[in-house]
Amino acid sequence: PVLSEAEPLKIGTKVTPPFVIKEGDQYSGISIELFKHAADELGLEYEFVESDLEGLVAGLQDGTLDASVAALTVTASREAVIDFSHPYFTTGIAIAARAEPNGLMGSFKKLFSLRFLYAIAGLGALLMAVGAVVWLFERKHNQDQFGGSVVQGLGSGFWWAAVTMTTVGYGDKSPTTFLGRIVGLIWMFAAIILISGFTAAIATSLTVNSLDAKVGGLDDLNSVKVLTVANSASADFLDEERIRFATAQSVESAMAALASGKTDAVVYDAPLLKYITNTHYSDSVTVLPGVYLRQDYAVALPSGSALREPLNQVFLKYVSSAEWADFVSEFLGQE
Repeated sequence: PVLSEAEPLKIGTKVTPPFVIKEGDQYSGISIELFKHAADELGLEYEFVESDLEGLVAGLQDGTLDASVAALTVTASREAVIDFSHPYFTTGIAIAARAEPNGLMGSFKKLFSLRFLYAIAGLGALLMAVGAVVWLFERKHNQDQFGGSVVQGLGSGFWWAAVTMTTVGYGDKSPTTFLGRIVGLIWMFAAIILISGFTAAIATSLTVNSLDAKVGGLDDLNSVKVLTVANSASADFLDEERIRFATAQSVESAMAALASGKTDAVVYDAPLLKYITNTHYSDSVTVLPGVYLRQDYAVALPSGSALREPLNQVFLKYVSSAEWADFVSEFLGQE
């Protein structure tokens, strides 16, 4: 063996699927597989010791741990008190939010959403405006079709604008004056573009599994309830962005709170959010596209640890292999 110890190494870890998975008293996952491979190569004896994020760092400082293996992000504050191996996984911080329900009820809710009703109101106002212009030109010279009281005339103008826009054109109303026909011609061409865009907007709103309008990205987080994991790089990121947030003890409990509606968004490491969403909450939670703040996962070590160089040599060779890429893709797909 490259290194020898009188007693097995104490390796701190924290259950964070898919990087650390615990089944019974056995550990597996991306980070665990990496360390086990290196330990076999170096002939190391070890045992895992579970801890929280604070304990994974504190144990390296006080000598109770020889290494910490989990979804640990390399940060400046941690690097100041401990050492890290070369990174073995690069990702970023993402936002998870509740998704709109699918199916008939979801489509019904979207159809009568406030945004959709605003669009209908705007379209109605435009039809009324076009109809009113035609009525003004036609009211004296086309009494049969646009005559009567002001209300009746505006109603006729609205009806003509609506059937012309939808290309139905019943023929019961049509302008006869020169200016009225000019307005009609302009409206016909404009309506072709308008109705195409409006139809596409309706189809999109009814078929796309869109997010709750409250959460669309980082800029929306100041107006919603945000949850992240205590003492994490994500918490530091939210502090730097001056976004108010509450904390949970684990990403699993944070995601459970999101799925049950107790919070509006969870901010944490992208691969963890995606894994938990795909395995537990695919019908109620979605992870927004895009990531913020690059994160590098590495094995944490005490400052000046003799393990650092041997581990780095094994890690650098293993993480560039096809075997490692295939193993990671089993959990995360093509990351």
